[in-house]
Amino acid sequence: MTRRLAEVAKKVGVSEATVSRVLNGKRGVSESTRQAVLSALDVLGYERPTQLRGERARLVGLVLPELQNPIFPAFAEVIGGALAQLGLTPVLCTQTKGGVSEADYVELLLQQQVSGVVFAGGLFAQADAPHDHYRLLGERNIPVVLVNASIDDLGFPGVSCDDAVAVEQAWRHLASLGHERIGLVLGPADHMPSVRKLAAAREMGDLPEEFVARTMFSIEGGHAAASRLIDRGVTGFICASDPLALGVIRAARRKGLGVPAQVSVVGYDDSALMNCTEPALTTVRQPIEAMGRAAVELLNAQINGSSVAAEELLFEPELVVRGSTAQAPRS
Repeated sequence: MTRRLAEVAKKVGVSEATVSRVLNGKRGVSESTRQAVLSALDVLGYERPTQLRGERARLVGLVLPELQNPIFPAFAEVIGGALAQLGLTPVLCTQTKGGVSEADYVELLLQQQVSGVVFAGGLFAQADAPHDHYRLLGERNIPVVLVNASIDDLGFPGVSCDDAVAVEQAWRHLASLGHERIGLVLGPADHMPSVRKLAAAREMGDLPEEFVARTMFSIEGGHAAASRLIDRGVTGFICASDPLALGVIRAARRKGLGVPAQVSVVGYDDSALMNCTEPALTTVRQPIEAMGRAAVELLNAQINGSSVAAEELLFEPELVVRGSTAQAPRS
């Protein structure tokens, strides 16, 4: 008991006597200090006293699909910082192949009596994936916010980068450079942001089905997809992520083609270091800061009992032109 008091007191920056007053339900402690002590108990892995277990912790689950794509650590930094400013402690949950599943993380978060959950990418964006764990959160009335496009009918508020505008910007840029054979490298067929990007591209111009490749979100996936499209004559690529775009560049070089002399490539996200690649990547930038802070505002409103509409806030992307796009090669 003495060790627990000392560790919690050190974590919060208060005296052991103050921690003891909180644990014994005594008066004379501010609400902010009380919540900080309870959060420290949760973070350090100590059980709350029986009389305090009915309260939700000041913990918020932050569930990410991966950390290899730099866009997800960037979202985690913004969201985690905004949560901390509100006195909420983010619990990072990252999926790995063969590791803990998204549904397993939800179960663990529910056991910790979290105040809410932010999903920044995940199975909510895949129509054919299991979604029972999202419905479980809804049934338990846990505040949830989704970052980027989700399937219909989940019933949670969300913030998204406008996929249609992103593709329009990329398409117009490539078309202005004289590219007539524009192709798309997208995620799986049931991936909602990719579905939206494809629909927008078909509105922009001639897009034969053989100029569309679907693959996993990785450099290797982009490489494999681009190899097929280059053989079909595509000279301008619009990609659903920056790692996919880097895979396209690698595929072009393996085929002896120059980027951007013979093949132009546009990524999506503007994740870290894309201005340091060779060539520096032209990409469509997601407004991570604005989206992350909006997600936290929506979550905090729910935590505080406000009614939040289950609708999607769309944020405008920005085309960042660098060295991976140039005039189309002459026939």
